[in-house]
Amino acid sequence: TKDEYRRLVSTAEKRGSKRLSLIIQTICATGIRVSELQYITVEAAYKGRTEVNCKGKRRIIFLPLGLQKKIKKYARELGIKEGVVFVTRTGKPINRSNIWADMKKLCHDADVSPKKVFPHNLRHLFARTFYSIEKDIAKLADLLGHSSIETTRIYIMESGKEHQRKLEKMGLIV
Repeated sequence: TKDEYRRLVSTAEKRGSKRLSLIIQTICATGIRVSELQYITVEAAYKGRTEVNCKGKRRIIFLPLGLQKKIKKYARELGIKEGVVFVTRTGKPINRSNIWADMKKLCHDADVSPKKVFPHNLRHLFARTFYSIEKDIAKLADLLGHSSIETTRIYIMESGKEHQRKLEKMGLIV
């Protein structure tokens, strides 16, 4: 949920992990895959977008203004003048297992079930949030880099609880 996401970000910041906080926000605010974090560069932060080449497809990832500012500030603080922003101590792009393990460490303090915390779930939150505003599955598929709308449907499917809540909200029982 958005609330759980915010708690994870807040907990990362309280623990002094600016990088993890910013990675979580970057994935959630753009809908990129973890493997695409390598395309988040200093140059992209200044342009407000980056081009991703993944799975034989090219697409543009847009960076919200607030995220651009945070990435530029983070890069300045670390002395990163160009290239990939999220790197390991050895300068290699950070990988999925590093992020996954670091996110799991936040769960207890953030009061979020570890069963729910995976980097890819941030992409799902992006998709559900975008769809709740736009209701345009074709545009969402483009943003996520899906060639099939059927793949995108998986990201926005509602749970039984959500269906039940909507049925109750309809007020059709006299």
